[in-house]
Amino acid sequence: MPSFRNPTDLRTIVARLDRLTEQMPPKWGRFTAPKMLAHMTDACRMALGDLPVAPKKVPLISRFPFKHLVLYVLPFPKNSPTAREIIARAPEPFEVERTQLKVLIARLDGNTGRQPHPIFGPLTPDEWGVLGYKHLDHHLRQFGV
Repeated sequence: MPSFRNPTDLRTIVARLDRLTEQMPPKWGRFTAPKMLAHMTDACRMALGDLPVAPKKVPLISRFPFKHLVLYVLPFPKNSPTAREIIARAPEPFEVERTQLKVLIARLDGNTGRQPHPIFGPLTPDEWGVLGYKHLDHHLRQFGV
């Protein structure tokens, strides 16, 4: 499974991130490219413990086999709900957001797990790496990258 913790996977996803432009329209959803970058930046800040996010009560999804299915098997559904804390902020200028995101995903190589995920609960560094990659991949595909 691709992960931010794998250097080859990290280089691949950063190259895709570099192909994103500010004007690209989404294939689904309401995000603009800058707003998606702000969302992903804040998702990384959450994973690193720098942005507190209130837990959601979804008891079954935080347990095996449901957590495993979401992390490793099933694709992210389009237009999925998300924590309001990681969609609330207005984006910085496009290049500022992209640069911040690159810095943060590089930090997700094992420096994670400071706070539980709001839906999945505690995650290992490996699980955070897979989830982060899967989340960014989902949004890059949203913009055709």
